[in-house]
Amino acid sequence: MNLRIAFAGTPEFALPALEALLGAHEVVGVLTQPDRPSGRGRALAPSPVKELAAARQLPLLQPSTLRDPAALAALTAWHPEVLVVVAYGLILPPAVLALPRFGCLNIHASLLPRWRGAAPVQRAILAGDAQSGVTIMQMDAGLDTGPILLTRAWPIGAHDTSASLLAALATLGAAALLEALAGLARGTLAAHPQPAQGVTHAAKIAKSEAPIDWSRDAASLERQVRAFVPWPVAETTLDGERLRIHAAEAFPESSAGNVPVKSPKEWVSGTIIGVQDGFMLVRCGAGGLLGIQRVQKAGGRVLEVSEFAHNLTLTGRRLG
Repeated sequence: MNLRIAFAGTPEFALPALEALLGAHEVVGVLTQPDRPSGRGRALAPSPVKELAAARQLPLLQPSTLRDPAALAALTAWHPEVLVVVAYGLILPPAVLALPRFGCLNIHASLLPRWRGAAPVQRAILAGDAQSGVTIMQMDAGLDTGPILLTRAWPIGAHDTSASLLAALATLGAAALLEALAGLARGTLAAHPQPAQGVTHAAKIAKSEAPIDWSRDAASLERQVRAFVPWPVAETTLDGERLRIHAAEAFPESSAGNVPVKSPKEWVSGTIIGVQDGFMLVRCGAGGLLGIQRVQKAGGRVLEVSEFAHNLTLTGRRLG
């Protein structure tokens, strides 16, 4: 059954879902956030969803709030049977939630009720979760509290970053969305309430979380690095200058891969104990070594450690 669908989304994560809908249903209009300043020149830039909507010549609205009567009137004029919401970024007021016949559906990048909130992917990686996934839910007035239509699990790989995991979940979510819409249209899929147990909250990532605390263990620092790619990027300092870390791997203190490392026990956390096999090895206070692979100095480009360390004496110097 072909449905009349309005779509609300903003970032790149929303694009696979919109593309999938365009191939299977009638997209009657698109909501996305207003253009925002971007880049060094701070010129206004359209969202990825706006660019796709414009390329497909879809009706487009960019209200700063959906409480604006004009925005509600324009949305109502589209006569949507479903409003699909994917990382839109604006609150849906009760009048919008009640508008479509089949309600408002959201693709959330976690297995609800775990990681309700703004940063489910980053928080899952930081916590060391073995799996993530997507939830297709009926939206209500709460924060990711609506009843669940279906879920699809996805493993978190040992080297997944937020960027790679988000890309995988975007594709997974698009397929799950089409499955949910088909079930709704046929009347074969019913929503069920979220479990009361297992609720966790994924607070928005703050720039203040980027600095590395070298007193922590290597495994948690590796997860911090992976979780903060592409933003805000984990960082430390070298000789008082900021050094961003784009890739790293945790190793036992006794070795890096198969190469033995002799680490003087008196060296404090944050000390660089050597550069070998493409890693800058840093002692961590709560156990293990963090092998840093790619770095970026302030204003510079991202470098492999082998290039960064060329003609530098790093062993014995301290980060942070």
